Amino acid sequence: MTNNQYASVFVLSGALLLVLAACNTGADKPAPVAQVTAPPPATETVPVTAQRRPENIQSTPVTVTALTGADLKSKQVGGYSQPTVTTKFPDAKPNAVMVTAEQPVSTFSIDVDTTSYGVVRDSLNRGVLPVADAVRIEEMVNYFDYGYPLPESRAMPFRASVRVYPTPWNKNTQILHIGIKGFDIPKKERPPANLVFLIDTSGSMDEPNKLPLLVHAFHLLVDQLGPKDRVAIVSYAGAAGVVLEPTSGADKLKIDAALDRLSAGGSTAGGEGIRMAYKLAEANYIKGALNRVILATDGDFNVGITDPKALEDFVVRERDSGVYLTCIGVGYDNYQDATMQKLAQAGNGNAAFIDNLSEAHKVFVDQIAGTLFTIANDVKIQIEFNPGRVAEYRLIGYETRMLNETDFKNDKVDAGDIGSGTTVTALYEITPVGSPALLSDPHRYAKSTKGDPKGELAYLKIRYKLPGETVSKLITRPITDADVTSDFAKVSPDMRFAASVVGAAQLLRHDPYIKDFSYDRARIIATAARGSDPFGYRAEFIRMLDLAKTAASQQALNQGTPQE
Repeated sequence: MTNNQYASVFVLSGALLLVLAACNTGADKPAPVAQVTAPPPATETVPVTAQRRPENIQSTPVTVTALTGADLKSKQVGGYSQPTVTTKFPDAKPNAVMVTAEQPVSTFSIDVDTTSYGVVRDSLNRGVLPVADAVRIEEMVNYFDYGYPLPESRAMPFRASVRVYPTPWNKNTQILHIGIKGFDIPKKERPPANLVFLIDTSGSMDEPNKLPLLVHAFHLLVDQLGPKDRVAIVSYAGAAGVVLEPTSGADKLKIDAALDRLSAGGSTAGGEGIRMAYKLAEANYIKGALNRVILATDGDFNVGITDPKALEDFVVRERDSGVYLTCIGVGYDNYQDATMQKLAQAGNGNAAFIDNLSEAHKVFVDQIAGTLFTIANDVKIQIEFNPGRVAEYRLIGYETRMLNETDFKNDKVDAGDIGSGTTVTALYEITPVGSPALLSDPHRYAKSTKGDPKGELAYLKIRYKLPGETVSKLITRPITDADVTSDFAKVSPDMRFAASVVGAAQLLRHDPYIKDFSYDRARIIATAARGSDPFGYRAEFIRMLDLAKTAASQQALNQGTPQE
Protein backbone atom coordinates (compact mmCIF):
# COMPACT_ATOMS: atom_id res chain seq x y z
CA MET A 1 0.00 0.00 0.00
CA THR A 2 1.32 3.46 -0.91
CA ASN A 3 1.81 6.35 1.52
CA ASN A 4 -1.20 8.15 0.01
CA GLN A 5 -3.41 5.07 0.54
CA TYR A 6 -2.29 4.80 4.20
CA ALA A 7 -3.15 8.45 4.66
CA SER A 8 -6.64 7.93 3.19
CA VAL A 9 -7.38 4.98 5.50
CA PHE A 10 -6.19 7.02 8.48
CA VAL A 11 -8.50 9.91 7.64
CA LEU A 12 -11.52 7.63 7.08
CA SER A 13 -10.89 5.77 10.35
CA GLY A 14 -10.71 9.00 12.26
CA ALA A 15 -13.98 10.20 10.78
CA LEU A 16 -15.73 6.86 11.65
CA LEU A 17 -14.60 7.10 15.28
CA LEU A 18 -16.03 10.63 15.52
CA VAL A 19 -19.42 9.44 14.18
CA LEU A 20 -19.59 6.54 16.65
CA ALA A 21 -18.71 8.84 19.52
CA ALA A 22 -21.53 11.18 18.57
CA CYS A 23 -24.05 8.30 18.48
CA ASN A 24 -23.10 7.12 21.99
CA THR A 25 -23.54 10.60 23.48
CA GLY A 26 -26.75 11.61 25.30
CA ALA A 27 -29.00 14.18 23.65
CA ASP A 28 -28.61 16.56 26.59
CA LYS A 29 -24.84 16.58 26.37
CA PRO A 30 -23.14 18.21 23.42
CA ALA A 31 -20.54 16.17 21.61
CA PRO A 32 -16.93 17.17 22.16
CA VAL A 33 -15.32 18.98 19.25
CA ALA A 34 -12.19 17.36 17.93
CA GLN A 35 -9.32 19.83 17.60
CA VAL A 36 -7.37 18.95 14.47
CA THR A 37 -4.25 20.92 13.68
CA ALA A 38 -3.19 20.62 10.09
CA PRO A 39 0.43 21.17 9.11
CA PRO A 40 0.99 24.54 7.44
CA PRO A 41 0.97 24.30 3.65
CA ALA A 42 4.27 24.70 1.89
CA THR A 43 4.65 28.21 0.57
CA GLU A 44 6.78 29.59 -2.23
CA THR A 45 8.19 33.10 -2.24
CA VAL A 46 7.10 34.67 -5.50
CA PRO A 47 8.36 38.14 -6.46
CA VAL A 48 5.51 40.53 -7.16
CA THR A 49 6.27 42.41 -10.35
CA ALA A 50 4.47 45.22 -12.06
CA GLN A 51 3.32 42.96 -14.90
CA ARG A 52 1.55 40.25 -12.93
CA ARG A 53 0.41 39.75 -9.37
CA PRO A 54 0.31 35.99 -8.49
CA GLU A 55 -2.96 35.01 -6.87
CA ASN A 56 -1.72 32.19 -4.61
CA ILE A 57 0.69 34.12 -2.43
CA GLN A 58 0.28 33.55 1.32
CA SER A 59 -0.27 36.90 2.98
CA THR A 60 -0.61 38.14 6.52
CA PRO A 61 -4.28 38.21 7.56
CA VAL A 62 -5.69 41.65 8.28
CA THR A 63 -8.78 42.87 10.08
CA VAL A 64 -11.11 44.98 7.95
CA THR A 65 -13.48 47.32 9.74
CA ALA A 66 -16.35 48.89 7.85
CA LEU A 67 -16.70 52.64 8.25
CA THR A 68 -19.94 54.52 8.45
CA GLY A 69 -20.57 58.11 7.51
CA ALA A 70 -20.15 59.11 11.15
CA ASP A 71 -16.59 57.76 11.12
CA LEU A 72 -15.44 60.16 8.39
CA LYS A 73 -14.05 63.49 9.51
CA SER A 74 -15.09 66.29 7.21
CA LYS A 75 -14.61 69.97 6.56
CA GLN A 76 -16.96 72.61 5.24
CA VAL A 77 -16.17 74.21 1.86
CA GLY A 78 -18.66 76.71 0.55
CA GLY A 79 -21.38 75.17 2.70
CA TYR A 80 -20.60 71.65 1.46
CA SER A 81 -19.19 68.97 3.75
CA GLN A 82 -16.24 67.15 2.23
CA PRO A 83 -14.37 64.10 3.56
CA THR A 84 -10.86 64.65 4.82
CA VAL A 85 -8.33 62.86 2.62
CA THR A 86 -4.61 62.23 2.99
CA THR A 87 -3.95 63.54 -0.49
CA LYS A 88 -2.39 67.01 -0.34
CA PHE A 89 -3.36 69.79 -2.73
CA PRO A 90 -2.28 73.45 -2.82
CA ASP A 91 -4.59 75.56 -0.68
CA ALA A 92 -5.52 78.24 -3.22
CA LYS A 93 -8.68 80.28 -2.84
CA PRO A 94 -10.48 81.53 -5.97
CA ASN A 95 -9.15 84.79 -7.37
CA ALA A 96 -11.04 87.81 -6.05
CA VAL A 97 -12.95 90.29 -8.16
CA MET A 98 -10.70 93.28 -8.84
CA VAL A 99 -11.81 96.90 -9.22
CA THR A 100 -10.26 98.13 -12.45
CA ALA A 101 -9.85 101.73 -11.30
CA GLU A 102 -7.70 100.52 -8.42
CA GLN A 103 -5.88 97.58 -10.04
CA PRO A 104 -6.11 97.70 -13.86
CA VAL A 105 -3.27 95.20 -14.50
CA SER A 106 -3.43 91.42 -14.12
CA THR A 107 -0.33 89.23 -14.59
CA PHE A 108 0.05 85.46 -14.51
CA SER A 109 2.13 82.54 -15.77
CA ILE A 110 0.61 80.09 -18.23
CA ASP A 111 -0.02 76.53 -17.07
CA VAL A 112 -0.17 73.44 -19.29
CA ASP A 113 -0.44 70.85 -16.51
CA THR A 114 -3.46 68.53 -16.62
CA THR A 115 -3.14 66.79 -13.24
CA SER A 116 -6.32 68.25 -11.80
CA TYR A 117 -8.50 66.86 -14.59
CA GLY A 118 -7.25 63.32 -13.94
CA VAL A 119 -7.79 63.65 -10.19
CA VAL A 120 -11.33 65.01 -10.71
CA ARG A 121 -12.17 62.20 -13.13
CA ASP A 122 -10.84 59.60 -10.71
CA SER A 123 -13.05 60.99 -7.91
CA LEU A 124 -16.18 61.11 -10.06
CA ASN A 125 -15.59 57.57 -11.32
CA ARG A 126 -15.57 56.51 -7.66
CA GLY A 127 -18.94 58.20 -7.20
CA VAL A 128 -17.79 61.13 -5.06
CA LEU A 129 -17.20 64.82 -5.67
CA PRO A 130 -13.53 65.88 -5.59
CA VAL A 131 -12.28 68.00 -2.72
CA ALA A 132 -12.45 71.67 -3.67
CA ASP A 133 -8.67 72.18 -3.56
CA ALA A 134 -8.22 69.43 -6.15
CA VAL A 135 -10.06 71.44 -8.80
CA ARG A 136 -7.68 73.77 -10.61
CA ILE A 137 -9.73 75.39 -13.35
CA GLU A 138 -6.80 76.10 -15.66
CA GLU A 139 -5.83 72.41 -15.63
CA MET A 140 -9.40 71.39 -16.34
CA VAL A 141 -9.82 73.64 -19.38
CA ASN A 142 -6.29 73.03 -20.69
CA TYR A 143 -6.86 69.28 -20.72
CA PHE A 144 -8.51 69.72 -24.12
CA ASP A 145 -7.12 70.69 -27.48
CA TYR A 146 -8.70 73.68 -29.22
CA GLY A 147 -8.49 74.77 -32.83
CA TYR A 148 -7.00 78.21 -32.22
CA PRO A 149 -5.18 79.66 -35.26
CA LEU A 150 -1.53 78.70 -35.58
CA PRO A 151 1.28 81.25 -35.93
CA GLU A 152 2.13 82.31 -39.45
CA SER A 153 5.79 81.30 -39.07
CA ARG A 154 8.00 79.45 -36.61
CA ALA A 155 9.76 82.70 -35.77
CA MET A 156 6.81 83.22 -33.44
CA PRO A 157 6.00 79.96 -31.58
CA PHE A 158 2.32 80.81 -31.06
CA ARG A 159 -0.30 83.46 -31.59
CA ALA A 160 -3.12 84.74 -29.39
CA SER A 161 -6.82 84.34 -30.16
CA VAL A 162 -9.20 86.68 -28.33
CA ARG A 163 -12.98 86.84 -28.06
CA VAL A 164 -15.40 88.65 -25.72
CA TYR A 165 -18.84 87.10 -25.31
CA PRO A 166 -21.77 86.83 -22.83
CA THR A 167 -21.09 84.91 -19.63
CA PRO A 168 -23.12 81.66 -19.53
CA TRP A 169 -23.74 81.98 -15.79
CA ASN A 170 -24.33 85.74 -15.45
CA LYS A 171 -26.24 87.74 -18.05
CA ASN A 172 -24.78 91.02 -16.78
CA THR A 173 -21.10 90.16 -17.25
CA GLN A 174 -18.89 89.07 -20.14
CA ILE A 175 -16.14 86.55 -20.72
CA LEU A 176 -12.80 87.66 -22.09
CA HIS A 177 -11.45 84.48 -23.68
CA ILE A 178 -7.71 84.23 -24.47
CA GLY A 179 -6.42 81.22 -26.40
CA ILE A 180 -2.87 80.29 -27.44
CA LYS A 181 -1.82 77.42 -29.69
CA GLY A 182 1.82 76.51 -30.29
CA PHE A 183 3.11 75.21 -33.59
CA ASP A 184 3.39 71.43 -33.86
CA ILE A 185 6.83 70.00 -34.67
CA PRO A 186 6.44 67.32 -37.40
CA LYS A 187 7.54 63.91 -36.16
CA LYS A 188 10.35 63.62 -38.72
CA GLU A 189 11.78 66.97 -37.53
CA ARG A 190 11.72 66.27 -33.80
CA PRO A 191 15.14 66.40 -32.13
CA PRO A 192 16.60 63.31 -30.48
CA ALA A 193 15.54 62.58 -26.92
CA ASN A 194 17.77 61.81 -23.95
CA LEU A 195 15.29 60.50 -21.38
CA VAL A 196 15.69 59.20 -17.85
CA PHE A 197 12.68 57.38 -16.42
CA LEU A 198 12.73 57.98 -12.65
CA ILE A 199 10.25 55.48 -11.24
CA ASP A 200 9.08 55.19 -7.65
CA THR A 201 9.13 51.51 -6.58
CA SER A 202 8.48 52.05 -2.87
CA GLY A 203 5.91 50.09 -0.91
CA SER A 204 3.20 52.70 -1.43
CA MET A 205 3.37 51.96 -5.19
CA ASP A 206 2.30 48.33 -4.72
CA GLU A 207 -1.25 48.89 -5.97
CA PRO A 208 -2.78 48.08 -9.37
CA ASN A 209 -3.34 51.76 -10.23
CA LYS A 210 0.24 52.73 -9.40
CA LEU A 211 3.39 50.82 -10.43
CA PRO A 212 1.68 48.26 -12.73
CA LEU A 213 -0.14 51.08 -14.52
CA LEU A 214 3.07 53.09 -14.85
CA VAL A 215 4.93 50.15 -16.39
CA HIS A 216 2.24 49.84 -19.03
CA ALA A 217 2.38 53.60 -19.61
CA PHE A 218 6.15 53.59 -20.13
CA HIS A 219 5.79 50.68 -22.56
CA LEU A 220 3.60 52.99 -24.65
CA LEU A 221 6.23 55.72 -24.54
CA VAL A 222 9.03 53.33 -25.51
CA ASP A 223 7.03 52.35 -28.59
CA GLN A 224 7.23 55.98 -29.78
CA LEU A 225 11.04 56.20 -29.60
CA GLY A 226 13.55 55.62 -32.38
CA PRO A 227 17.25 54.81 -32.90
CA LYS A 228 18.39 58.41 -32.29
CA ASP A 229 16.73 58.47 -28.81
CA ARG A 230 18.29 57.21 -25.59
CA VAL A 231 16.59 55.90 -22.45
CA ALA A 232 17.92 55.20 -18.96
CA ILE A 233 15.91 53.99 -15.97
CA VAL A 234 16.43 54.86 -12.31
CA SER A 235 14.21 53.38 -9.59
CA TYR A 236 14.02 54.34 -5.96
CA ALA A 237 12.56 52.83 -2.81
CA GLY A 238 14.63 52.70 0.39
CA ALA A 239 17.57 53.54 -1.85
CA ALA A 240 18.00 54.65 -5.45
CA GLY A 241 19.68 52.64 -8.19
CA VAL A 242 20.23 52.52 -11.94
CA VAL A 243 18.03 49.82 -13.46
CA LEU A 244 19.06 50.50 -17.06
CA GLU A 245 22.08 52.38 -18.37
CA PRO A 246 21.48 54.69 -21.36
CA THR A 247 20.12 52.52 -24.15
CA SER A 248 19.14 53.21 -27.75
CA GLY A 249 15.43 53.70 -28.35
CA ALA A 250 15.75 51.04 -31.06
CA ASP A 251 16.48 48.36 -28.42
CA LYS A 252 12.88 48.24 -27.23
CA LEU A 253 13.05 44.66 -25.95
CA LYS A 254 15.87 45.55 -23.56
CA ILE A 255 14.08 48.63 -22.28
CA ASP A 256 10.77 46.81 -21.87
CA ALA A 257 12.47 43.94 -20.04
CA ALA A 258 14.01 46.39 -17.57
CA LEU A 259 10.58 47.91 -16.93
CA ASP A 260 9.03 44.49 -16.41
CA ARG A 261 11.59 43.64 -13.71
CA LEU A 262 10.44 46.49 -11.47
CA SER A 263 8.69 45.55 -8.23
CA ALA A 264 7.43 47.61 -5.31
CA GLY A 265 8.59 47.55 -1.68
CA GLY A 266 10.29 49.66 0.97
CA SER A 267 10.32 53.34 1.91
CA THR A 268 10.63 56.28 -0.49
CA ALA A 269 14.02 57.89 -1.07
CA GLY A 270 12.66 60.20 -3.76
CA GLY A 271 15.24 62.92 -3.17
CA GLU A 272 18.13 60.54 -3.79
CA GLY A 273 16.38 59.22 -6.89
CA ILE A 274 16.01 62.72 -8.34
CA ARG A 275 19.70 63.42 -7.74
CA MET A 276 20.76 60.21 -9.46
CA ALA A 277 18.40 60.76 -12.42
CA TYR A 278 19.68 64.30 -13.05
CA LYS A 279 23.28 63.10 -12.76
CA LEU A 280 22.63 60.39 -15.35
CA ALA A 281 20.82 62.78 -17.70
CA GLU A 282 23.60 65.37 -17.48
CA ALA A 283 26.32 62.76 -18.01
CA ASN A 284 24.64 61.75 -21.28
CA TYR A 285 23.52 65.25 -22.29
CA ILE A 286 22.90 65.71 -26.02
CA LYS A 287 23.31 69.28 -27.24
CA GLY A 288 20.32 70.47 -29.24
CA ALA A 289 18.28 67.46 -28.12
CA LEU A 290 15.46 66.96 -25.65
CA ASN A 291 17.08 66.20 -22.30
CA ARG A 292 14.44 65.33 -19.73
CA VAL A 293 13.83 63.41 -16.52
CA ILE A 294 10.37 61.84 -16.26
CA LEU A 295 9.46 61.38 -12.60
CA ALA A 296 6.64 58.88 -11.99
CA THR A 297 5.37 58.56 -8.43
CA ASP A 298 2.54 59.07 -5.97
CA GLY A 299 4.70 61.85 -4.52
CA ASP A 300 5.19 60.28 -1.09
CA PHE A 301 8.82 61.20 -0.29
CA ASN A 302 9.75 59.96 3.18
CA VAL A 303 13.46 59.12 3.09
CA GLY A 304 16.46 61.34 2.29
CA ILE A 305 15.45 64.78 1.02
CA THR A 306 11.86 64.90 2.27
CA ASP A 307 11.30 68.65 2.56
CA PRO A 308 9.32 69.78 -0.54
CA LYS A 309 11.12 73.15 -0.49
CA ALA A 310 14.52 71.45 -0.51
CA LEU A 311 13.46 69.25 -3.41
CA GLU A 312 12.16 72.29 -5.27
CA ASP A 313 15.39 74.22 -4.69
CA PHE A 314 17.43 71.30 -6.01
CA VAL A 315 15.33 71.10 -9.20
CA VAL A 316 15.61 74.88 -9.70
CA ARG A 317 19.41 74.62 -9.58
CA GLU A 318 19.45 71.69 -12.00
CA ARG A 319 17.21 73.21 -14.67
CA ASP A 320 20.03 75.57 -15.67
CA SER A 321 21.86 72.49 -16.99
CA GLY A 322 19.25 72.20 -19.75
CA VAL A 323 17.63 69.09 -18.29
CA TYR A 324 13.88 69.53 -17.82
CA LEU A 325 11.49 67.63 -15.55
CA THR A 326 8.12 66.04 -16.28
CA CYS A 327 6.07 64.77 -13.33
CA ILE A 328 3.62 61.88 -13.74
CA GLY A 329 1.36 61.22 -10.77
CA VAL A 330 -0.60 58.07 -9.95
CA GLY A 331 -2.87 56.84 -7.16
CA TYR A 332 -5.45 59.12 -5.58
CA ASP A 333 -4.94 57.89 -2.01
CA ASN A 334 -2.10 59.82 -0.34
CA TYR A 335 -1.18 61.56 -3.62
CA GLN A 336 1.10 64.52 -2.88
CA ASP A 337 -0.19 66.89 -5.53
CA ALA A 338 1.24 70.05 -3.98
CA THR A 339 4.79 68.65 -4.12
CA MET A 340 4.40 67.35 -7.67
CA GLN A 341 3.07 70.66 -8.96
CA LYS A 342 5.95 72.63 -7.42
CA LEU A 343 8.57 70.24 -8.80
CA ALA A 344 7.12 70.40 -12.31
CA GLN A 345 7.04 74.21 -12.22
CA ALA A 346 10.58 74.39 -10.85
CA GLY A 347 11.89 71.96 -13.46
CA ASN A 348 10.63 73.85 -16.55
CA GLY A 349 8.30 70.95 -17.17
CA ASN A 350 4.72 69.82 -16.94
CA ALA A 351 2.63 67.51 -14.79
CA ALA A 352 -0.05 64.95 -15.56
CA PHE A 353 -2.05 62.44 -13.54
CA ILE A 354 -2.52 58.97 -15.02
CA ASP A 355 -5.48 57.09 -13.59
CA ASN A 356 -6.04 54.60 -16.41
CA LEU A 357 -4.41 53.22 -19.53
CA SER A 358 -6.43 55.54 -21.77
CA GLU A 359 -4.89 58.56 -20.04
CA ALA A 360 -1.44 56.99 -20.40
CA HIS A 361 -2.09 56.74 -24.14
CA LYS A 362 -3.12 60.40 -24.26
CA VAL A 363 0.01 61.59 -22.44
CA PHE A 364 2.61 59.33 -24.06
CA VAL A 365 1.14 58.70 -27.52
CA ASP A 366 -1.57 61.14 -28.65
CA GLN A 367 0.11 64.21 -27.17
CA ILE A 368 3.71 63.07 -26.80
CA ALA A 369 5.03 66.16 -28.61
CA GLY A 370 3.33 68.50 -26.15
CA THR A 371 4.46 66.37 -23.21
CA LEU A 372 8.14 66.25 -24.16
CA PHE A 373 9.08 68.90 -26.75
CA THR A 374 9.18 72.50 -25.49
CA ILE A 375 8.78 75.36 -27.98
CA ALA A 376 8.67 78.34 -25.58
CA ASN A 377 9.88 78.97 -22.03
CA ASP A 378 8.74 81.35 -19.30
CA VAL A 379 5.48 82.37 -20.95
CA LYS A 380 3.74 85.20 -19.10
CA ILE A 381 0.46 86.96 -19.84
CA GLN A 382 -0.43 90.48 -18.77
CA ILE A 383 -3.75 92.27 -19.32
CA GLU A 384 -4.33 95.97 -18.72
CA PHE A 385 -8.04 96.80 -18.53
CA ASN A 386 -9.49 100.15 -19.51
CA PRO A 387 -11.45 101.45 -16.47
CA GLY A 388 -13.62 103.47 -18.86
CA ARG A 389 -15.00 100.20 -20.30
CA VAL A 390 -14.40 97.53 -17.66
CA ALA A 391 -15.42 98.25 -14.07
CA GLU A 392 -14.40 94.91 -12.51
CA TYR A 393 -12.71 91.70 -13.55
CA ARG A 394 -11.54 88.38 -12.19
CA LEU A 395 -9.21 85.78 -13.63
CA ILE A 396 -10.91 82.37 -13.41
CA GLY A 397 -8.27 79.92 -12.24
CA TYR A 398 -4.47 80.20 -12.29
CA GLU A 399 -4.47 80.93 -8.54
CA THR A 400 -1.11 79.18 -8.07
CA ARG A 401 0.36 80.96 -11.11
CA MET A 402 -0.26 84.61 -10.24
CA LEU A 403 2.64 87.03 -10.71
CA ASN A 404 3.38 90.57 -9.62
CA GLU A 405 3.01 93.27 -12.23
CA THR A 406 6.75 93.93 -12.13
CA ASP A 407 7.51 90.22 -12.70
CA PHE A 408 6.32 90.50 -16.28
CA LYS A 409 9.43 92.24 -17.65
CA ASN A 410 11.83 90.53 -15.26
CA ASP A 411 13.40 87.68 -17.24
CA LYS A 412 14.78 86.18 -14.03
CA VAL A 413 11.26 85.31 -12.86
CA ASP A 414 10.31 81.77 -13.84
CA ALA A 415 7.02 81.00 -15.60
CA GLY A 416 5.33 78.16 -17.46
CA ASP A 417 6.51 76.52 -20.68
CA ILE A 418 4.57 75.49 -23.78
CA GLY A 419 5.08 72.20 -25.61
CA SER A 420 4.72 71.49 -29.30
CA GLY A 421 1.10 71.74 -30.47
CA THR A 422 -0.12 72.62 -26.97
CA THR A 423 -3.05 74.96 -26.40
CA VAL A 424 -3.43 77.31 -23.44
CA THR A 425 -6.76 78.89 -22.48
CA ALA A 426 -7.52 81.59 -19.92
CA LEU A 427 -10.88 83.20 -19.16
CA TYR A 428 -11.59 86.49 -17.39
CA GLU A 429 -15.08 87.39 -16.24
CA ILE A 430 -15.41 91.14 -16.78
CA THR A 431 -18.11 93.54 -15.63
CA PRO A 432 -18.82 96.42 -18.04
CA VAL A 433 -19.12 99.93 -16.69
CA GLY A 434 -22.75 100.58 -15.68
CA SER A 435 -23.64 96.88 -15.31
CA PRO A 436 -25.97 95.92 -12.43
CA ALA A 437 -23.54 93.07 -11.69
CA LEU A 438 -21.08 95.44 -9.98
CA LEU A 439 -19.97 94.03 -6.64
CA SER A 440 -18.14 97.10 -5.30
CA ASP A 441 -19.59 100.37 -4.03
CA PRO A 442 -18.05 103.68 -5.11
CA HIS A 443 -15.51 105.09 -2.67
CA ARG A 444 -16.38 108.28 -0.90
CA TYR A 445 -12.92 109.82 -0.96
CA ALA A 446 -11.05 108.01 -3.75
CA LYS A 447 -10.06 109.87 -6.88
CA SER A 448 -11.98 108.76 -9.94
CA THR A 449 -10.04 106.99 -12.70
CA LYS A 450 -12.38 107.19 -15.66
CA GLY A 451 -10.21 105.92 -18.50
CA ASP A 452 -11.50 106.20 -22.05
CA PRO A 453 -15.18 105.23 -22.33
CA LYS A 454 -14.85 105.04 -26.14
CA GLY A 455 -11.51 103.29 -26.25
CA GLU A 456 -10.24 99.73 -26.16
CA LEU A 457 -11.54 97.19 -23.68
CA ALA A 458 -8.08 96.05 -22.70
CA TYR A 459 -4.51 95.55 -23.88
CA LEU A 460 -2.92 92.09 -24.05
CA LYS A 461 0.81 91.46 -23.68
CA ILE A 462 2.60 88.10 -23.80
CA ARG A 463 6.26 87.45 -23.04
CA TYR A 464 8.17 84.27 -23.84
CA LYS A 465 11.68 82.93 -24.43
CA LEU A 466 12.72 80.58 -27.19
CA PRO A 467 14.40 77.43 -25.82
CA GLY A 468 18.01 78.12 -24.91
CA GLU A 469 17.59 81.92 -24.88
CA THR A 470 17.71 84.16 -21.83
CA VAL A 471 16.06 87.33 -23.17
CA SER A 472 12.29 87.35 -23.60
CA LYS A 473 10.33 88.45 -26.66
CA LEU A 474 7.09 90.44 -26.54
CA ILE A 475 3.74 90.02 -28.31
CA THR A 476 1.09 92.73 -27.94
CA ARG A 477 -2.49 93.10 -29.06
CA PRO A 478 -5.33 95.55 -28.29
CA ILE A 479 -8.75 94.11 -27.39
CA THR A 480 -11.48 96.15 -29.03
CA ASP A 481 -15.17 96.07 -29.94
CA ALA A 482 -14.18 94.09 -33.03
CA ASP A 483 -13.44 91.17 -30.69
CA VAL A 484 -16.95 91.17 -29.15
CA THR A 485 -19.63 88.62 -30.05
CA SER A 486 -22.96 89.54 -28.48
CA ASP A 487 -24.66 86.18 -29.10
CA PHE A 488 -23.17 83.25 -27.19
CA ALA A 489 -24.59 80.79 -29.73
CA LYS A 490 -22.44 82.40 -32.44
CA VAL A 491 -19.19 81.96 -30.54
CA SER A 492 -16.94 79.22 -31.97
CA PRO A 493 -17.67 75.67 -30.72
CA ASP A 494 -14.19 75.41 -29.19
CA MET A 495 -14.70 78.53 -27.09
CA ARG A 496 -18.19 77.49 -26.03
CA PHE A 497 -16.89 74.07 -24.98
CA ALA A 498 -14.11 75.73 -22.97
CA ALA A 499 -16.69 77.97 -21.25
CA SER A 500 -18.68 74.87 -20.32
CA VAL A 501 -15.59 73.28 -18.75
CA VAL A 502 -14.79 76.45 -16.80
CA GLY A 503 -18.37 76.77 -15.56
CA ALA A 504 -18.52 73.14 -14.43
CA ALA A 505 -15.15 73.42 -12.71
CA GLN A 506 -16.42 76.39 -10.71
CA LEU A 507 -19.42 74.31 -9.63
CA LEU A 508 -17.09 71.49 -8.55
CA ARG A 509 -15.07 73.77 -6.30
CA HIS A 510 -18.12 75.74 -5.10
CA ASP A 511 -16.92 79.15 -6.31
CA PRO A 512 -18.82 82.05 -4.72
CA TYR A 513 -19.03 83.87 -8.07
CA ILE A 514 -20.90 81.25 -10.06
CA LYS A 515 -24.50 82.42 -10.41
CA ASP A 516 -27.22 80.92 -12.58
CA PHE A 517 -25.51 77.72 -13.72
CA SER A 518 -25.83 73.97 -13.26
CA TYR A 519 -24.34 70.70 -14.46
CA ASP A 520 -27.32 70.35 -16.79
CA ARG A 521 -26.57 73.73 -18.36
CA ALA A 522 -22.89 72.82 -18.72
CA ARG A 523 -23.92 69.55 -20.39
CA ILE A 524 -26.18 71.32 -22.89
CA ILE A 525 -23.39 73.72 -23.88
CA ALA A 526 -20.74 71.00 -24.09
CA THR A 527 -22.93 68.68 -26.13
CA ALA A 528 -23.79 71.37 -28.66
CA ALA A 529 -20.14 72.47 -28.90
CA ARG A 530 -18.54 69.01 -28.87
CA GLY A 531 -17.41 69.34 -32.49
CA SER A 532 -14.64 67.05 -33.76
CA ASP A 533 -13.74 64.61 -31.01
CA PRO A 534 -11.47 61.94 -32.55
CA PHE A 535 -10.27 60.51 -29.24
CA GLY A 536 -13.53 60.87 -27.31
CA TYR A 537 -12.14 63.21 -24.65
CA ARG A 538 -15.04 65.64 -24.94
CA ALA A 539 -17.61 62.84 -24.83
CA GLU A 540 -15.93 61.62 -21.65
CA PHE A 541 -16.26 65.11 -20.12
CA ILE A 542 -19.98 65.11 -20.88
CA ARG A 543 -20.31 61.79 -19.05
CA MET A 544 -18.36 63.27 -16.14
CA LEU A 545 -20.97 66.04 -15.89
CA ASP A 546 -23.62 63.36 -15.38
CA LEU A 547 -21.48 61.74 -12.68
CA ALA A 548 -20.94 65.11 -10.99
CA LYS A 549 -24.67 65.84 -10.94
CA THR A 550 -25.40 62.43 -9.39
CA ALA A 551 -22.62 62.77 -6.82
CA ALA A 552 -23.75 66.29 -5.87
CA SER A 553 -27.35 65.13 -5.48
CA GLN A 554 -26.27 62.18 -3.35
CA GLN A 555 -24.10 64.38 -1.16
CA ALA A 556 -26.94 66.85 -0.65
CA LEU A 557 -29.33 64.00 0.15
CA ASN A 558 -26.93 62.58 2.75
CA GLN A 559 -26.68 65.99 4.38
CA GLY A 560 -30.38 66.73 4.17
CA THR A 561 -29.73 69.73 1.93
CA PRO A 562 -31.94 70.44 -1.06
CA GLN A 563 -30.05 70.20 -4.36
CA GLU A 564 -31.07 71.78 -7.65
